[in-house]
Amino acid sequence: MTIDDSIVYIVDDDPLIRDSLAQLVKSVGLKVETFSSARAFLDKETDKTPCCLVLDIRMPGLSGLDLQQALQADNRMIPIIFITGHGTVPVSVQAMKAGAVDFLQKPFEDQELLDGIHQAIQRNRAQRISLLEKKAVIKRFDSLTPREHEVLDLVRQGFLNKQIADKLGMTENTVKSHRRRIMQKMEADSLASLIRKIISIS
Repeated sequence: MTIDDSIVYIVDDDPLIRDSLAQLVKSVGLKVETFSSARAFLDKETDKTPCCLVLDIRMPGLSGLDLQQALQADNRMIPIIFITGHGTVPVSVQAMKAGAVDFLQKPFEDQELLDGIHQAIQRNRAQRISLLEKKAVIKRFDSLTPREHEVLDLVRQGFLNKQIADKLGMTENTVKSHRRRIMQKMEADSLASLIRKIISIS
């Protein structure tokens, strides 16, 4: 994916601000979609491409913080840049603790927002790549046979081949055979690599 695949979502109840921000985002070659309310954005599917959300704090109905909490509850990975004309330290701390990329007080410099957008999109792209890699590891892990899972569990605990053979009532050569198949299925080129993959999904 390139930066051109990305989408910037803007949620603000003020149409003038929405249009102004949309023009700014478009001026640097990014795609943009605007929404007049948090509720309208919640109904939008946002799982297809790297993205970020430029979000006003104070809006009628659901606030920006309410939307942030709703997205987290739905496990939707969208980095947020909050903008507000009424920011307070407690509100900004709450937003940042909940994972916001930035918190900008109006009026802010255009470049300040654009820098935050690029940082947020890069974060989202990295999150998506990490999630895809994790899903691939889980799929390979699930392909192991019950006996291979038993051997792998003992390998994780640090048992040697002979000890594993004694515990599972098999020969040491059979244990080695299971370990080779485990390494192949998990696409691991070393024991350290295998353990890292298992830790990543645990």
